[in-house]
Amino acid sequence: MQPTDTTQNLRKTVRRFKDPIHDYIPICAKTSAFIDTRPFQRLRSIKQLGTSYYVWPGASHNRFEHCLGVAHLARLMAEHLQHEQPELGITDRDMTCIELAGLCHDLGHGPWSHVWDGQFIPKALPGMKWQHEDASEMMFDYLVRDNNIDIPEEDVAFVKALIAGDPKRCGGTEKPFLFEIVANKRNGIDVDKFDYIARDSHGIGEKGNISLTRLIHSARVIDDQICYDIKDANQLYELCYTRFSLHKRIYNHKTAKAIEYMIIDALLAAEPHMKIAEQVFNPEKYVYLTDDLMSRIEMSEDPELEESRAIFDRIRIRDLYKCVDYKVFEWTYQDLCREYITPEKIVEAAKNLAVTRPTTDADVAELSAKHVIVDLCPMHYGMKDRNPLDFIKFYSKRNADRCENAGPGDMSYLMPSVFSEVLLRVYTKDERFYGIIQAGYRAVLANMPEITPDDALPNSHSTDTAPATDTAGITSFNSEGDLAAMFRDNTPPPSSHVPALPESSISSSSRVFGRSQSGPVLSGRGLTAGRSISRHNPFTTVDTEYKGHKRNRSTAEPNEDGGGSSKKTKKASAAGVSRLK
Repeated sequence: MQPTDTTQNLRKTVRRFKDPIHDYIPICAKTSAFIDTRPFQRLRSIKQLGTSYYVWPGASHNRFEHCLGVAHLARLMAEHLQHEQPELGITDRDMTCIELAGLCHDLGHGPWSHVWDGQFIPKALPGMKWQHEDASEMMFDYLVRDNNIDIPEEDVAFVKALIAGDPKRCGGTEKPFLFEIVANKRNGIDVDKFDYIARDSHGIGEKGNISLTRLIHSARVIDDQICYDIKDANQLYELCYTRFSLHKRIYNHKTAKAIEYMIIDALLAAEPHMKIAEQVFNPEKYVYLTDDLMSRIEMSEDPELEESRAIFDRIRIRDLYKCVDYKVFEWTYQDLCREYITPEKIVEAAKNLAVTRPTTDADVAELSAKHVIVDLCPMHYGMKDRNPLDFIKFYSKRNADRCENAGPGDMSYLMPSVFSEVLLRVYTKDERFYGIIQAGYRAVLANMPEITPDDALPNSHSTDTAPATDTAGITSFNSEGDLAAMFRDNTPPPSSHVPALPESSISSSSRVFGRSQSGPVLSGRGLTAGRSISRHNPFTTVDTEYKGHKRNRSTAEPNEDGGGSSKKTKKASAAGVSRLK
């Protein structure tokens, strides 16, 4: 796309958006034409952090401002490379397309962001390999067509390929390193991650110590890939650690996850009547799907939506699904957890326990697998069980045109011995079964076999990635294509985009034995020896008869146990689990 006189004039007309992260963001008239459309303005009504907003009131930012930030950083990165390395031949057309890719990369997100494509769609449309990136391309085409945007077809294809991070889609005609700016499939270090880590940290009230300006100025293209100054290796490590920390503490907070499952149940209950999932293929319909779907259902008087309304009412009055237990497993245990810890096996064990304990409440007879949720969530630094810095090439100012992997002694030794783990949580949808479900889970856990170091394969990489939840409620990870749906970024799959590293290039942090409280760690395999896997969590232990804690409400009626529960609460709770019985 050659710049014309008209384009030159358009660039002189600049709007500036005041942003809490990047201060004033300049947007030219050409890019503004994309912003001032219904498909893009739709992003104002989709929370960036989905249900985490129910836990952190300050995390109220939306996909709209995140996309503005990514567009801004994408242009800054391209301008930096153009200025520092003119031999790369980066054109104004390249920078415009990169900016548009950053701006439009999240056009396809559904209500509550990753709740939609990570959990609802796999259940509502089983077997359908749909991701929000697919919808982003659909909505980008719709935006251009419906608003008569003047942009060449080859630039449309280029922008969509940049969003996907796939240079092959352009047939080798575009500069390959440009595809690592917005969606880096090589190592996950891109401006999308730069913005959401800074923005999400700000939203929850934390100040990060990562300098985005320094990282952008550190970037340099060598051998057709974006590399960084070795002096900034620890900054990049901090970025990867912060990503892990946000997933651990914020995105997968136990209460936020409980609300996610409640939203999914409400949408699934409404699906036969509203046909919501089918709208992902129709941009004219999809443009109206936002977080206000909850209010649309709540204000409806259709009897077919009564169950959905009751579940949403439980969210409003904080009568949530309860986390009855949790445990952190080594990375290697993913497959065993999926095999052994299922709602069906937990219920079976719970009922077997009830037979041996005559004092157990008779309500146990009503317990079924549909009352139980097993949430299995892998946590890592961005490259599964590997050190993400092993997939980044570095240079030094004395050798600015040569890049290589960092080796032992090139960066801090104060890094973890392992870079991944699996967090398992068990939830109940009905508090009556709190204690007995915990007891059933622990009975199942006691029968899980141990994995010894001899059982683990060296440098093994699980292909289990994004969530696909079965009808009983257990969340498993078995779809490489949907990894971004779980991890909210462009985490590369372990196959086509990420080559296996030779032994000589693997840093000492991913080769040697370290130590932890649990004993020796065999790094790279996610396996810890020294503590029995069947050890239950002493911090969550309750009695088998425990039925949860009812909060007192000013309008509540007294319960037999001295707590309180209003008539409205009782009605909502009963209706919310009615289809489970």
